[in-house]
Amino acid sequence: MIRNFNIQKLTNRITLLLILIGANSVFSQTTIPKQADRLQQYLGFWVSSVDHKTDSVANTPLIKMNNYPKIDNTAMSVDVFQKDGEIYNHTLTELIGLDTKTDSIFALGKSAQGDMFLGKGGFTSDTDWMMKDRDFTGKETMTVTFDFKNQTDVSLKGKNPQKKILWQTRYIKKNPKNKNIGIQLVSVHEEMKKNPEETLKYLDRMGFSYIETFVYKDRSFYGLSPLDFKKLVEVNNLKFTGSMTFYDLPSDDKQAWKKAMQWWRQCIEDHKQAGVEYLTISNNQIKDITTIDELKRYSEYYDAIGKLCKERGIRFAYHNHSDEFKTIENKVVYDYFLENTNAEYVSFQADLYWMHFSKVNPIDYFKRYENRFISWHVKDYKELGQSGKMDFELYFKYAKTAGLKYTVAEVEAFNYPVWYSINAAWNYLYFNIL
Repeated sequence: MIRNFNIQKLTNRITLLLILIGANSVFSQTTIPKQADRLQQYLGFWVSSVDHKTDSVANTPLIKMNNYPKIDNTAMSVDVFQKDGEIYNHTLTELIGLDTKTDSIFALGKSAQGDMFLGKGGFTSDTDWMMKDRDFTGKETMTVTFDFKNQTDVSLKGKNPQKKILWQTRYIKKNPKNKNIGIQLVSVHEEMKKNPEETLKYLDRMGFSYIETFVYKDRSFYGLSPLDFKKLVEVNNLKFTGSMTFYDLPSDDKQAWKKAMQWWRQCIEDHKQAGVEYLTISNNQIKDITTIDELKRYSEYYDAIGKLCKERGIRFAYHNHSDEFKTIENKVVYDYFLENTNAEYVSFQADLYWMHFSKVNPIDYFKRYENRFISWHVKDYKELGQSGKMDFELYFKYAKTAGLKYTVAEVEAFNYPVWYSINAAWNYLYFNIL
């Protein structure tokens, strides 16, 4: 499936990029048995590496390839561009799709020289893919094999019918960041603990713009100081934009309140140093709340935290789970917080999954409490967009009404290898929603 259009013996055409996982946790979940699912891994934007022995990419790579989904992601269009001086010429176009009758992948393409070709093949494993090309006289011209090093890195090799190597090359994923998609690092928590630098590198390649953490502890992030963690994130072309932080409501005495406020001042200063734009908090004690008076104390607590955040130029938001939708003294907890916190100090981060799980419609809240929801956690019952239960497309029609500024992908239900699911979340948001 890669056609030679004379680029220093490289050929061009990149096919199916399998999104399989990073080097640390190779295939840590399940395999990807269906060809249709494997084919989706080819979606996105790719560039050639400096040479086939390295994953380094030049500032202006020799080749760019853009793959767009068609027909429910079971097909895609492929456009390949080759650098020629200061411009990139369109050198190859293809339509690639899965044939359900034969469970094979076919490619129909045309080069800039006018040559048409037909490829047929499929995956032989989660990491290996092979295509055999023929011209339209029926002559076999080439066999192309793909060796997926990890989620964002694939080596390709072209052989003639006599099995002689014609060329070797390598492609690195480089998805765009123009739609400002963030990711909550709970989705890759184990990967971050094992190798944070490599994990952040993959997230950058997949096209995520920024990260949201949930691990602030002992004035550090993953064991790094605020400044060191900020540097690590920025070296990998990401922004440290959001952080989930936790400190329970202090008991009803002045010393406990003073201690809590001092903790928050340190927390806010650490996050300010790290470059964070917003902090969020959640509440796992709601199930024990029985009176409106208790809700009033929480609202006052959140106002106090929000005021401290605003004084240092950081937004503060409350993150919901499911307990917020229980009723206390005929008042829904979430509604009470929305109505009894100061909008100047307290915003909200809507977790769309937990809202749906709780049988409430997020849109009702976005319309009733306009501009209060600066951030959304976009999560599903399965991989993002795959459960069929949640109408994300409809939700996002109310993004402006809600006041949405930070779209944060989150994956916690893994039916595939971790990196497949993470990249599928980006694909879904980028191609289907935003």
